[in-house]
Amino acid sequence: MLNVTVWNENVHERENPKCAEIYPEGIHGALANGIRRDGWSVRTATLDQPEHGLSEEVLNGTDVLVWWGHRAHDHVADYIVDRVQRRVLEGMGLVVLHSGHFSKIFKRLTGTSCDLKWREAGEKERIWVVNPGHPIAAGLGQYIEIPHEEMYGEHFDIPAPDELIFVSWFEGGEVFRSGCTFTRGQGKIFYFRPGHETYPTYHHPDVLKIIGNGVQWAGQPGGARPVYGNHQPLEQLRGGQG
Repeated sequence: MLNVTVWNENVHERENPKCAEIYPEGIHGALANGIRRDGWSVRTATLDQPEHGLSEEVLNGTDVLVWWGHRAHDHVADYIVDRVQRRVLEGMGLVVLHSGHFSKIFKRLTGTSCDLKWREAGEKERIWVVNPGHPIAAGLGQYIEIPHEEMYGEHFDIPAPDELIFVSWFEGGEVFRSGCTFTRGQGKIFYFRPGHETYPTYHHPDVLKIIGNGVQWAGQPGGARPVYGNHQPLEQLRGGQG
């Protein structure tokens, strides 16, 4: 069983009537409802909760954390970012969505500015599957289309991804690496681009399928657990110690 926590600022929903109309239960509610699968335990957390809803207890019981942020990146406390980073390095999966590319935690884990081009014009986005054998692409055709979305364009200032799964094309002509994976420590990270707050992207069945697949992938156990620090020899040493 996977234990999933969906985190969202929950700022736009309270300040923007259009966003509230599209997501009456909040973006976190739509995501939680849309990705829930048999055997998964899915809960939500928001910025305004104590410790942003990400206490030690919550994170220690989370296999995969899904992150959506936009307006309030700077309001996330650094000690919470430290806590999330530590859990990722220990093996917790992280799925970062849309404008979460500018979140403190994603920038911390990538070590880059994560900057890009953008334009909000409600244009068509066609997301091409460029790695069809990857489990995050399971159940998809060769592409999916979103009728209206915010444009993100290259150059996207991230490290070279471990795997590139999706590339977006936009009606205005730009392209974007919209589905990327990374490994940090024992943790798996999946960045997925779509999800502007004033479009019903998180009601799109294929978008939810991809996010659910990303959660499934990120929640798989990592490899061997490393050992650090001073270490006793496995074999008997014969002299030569100085």
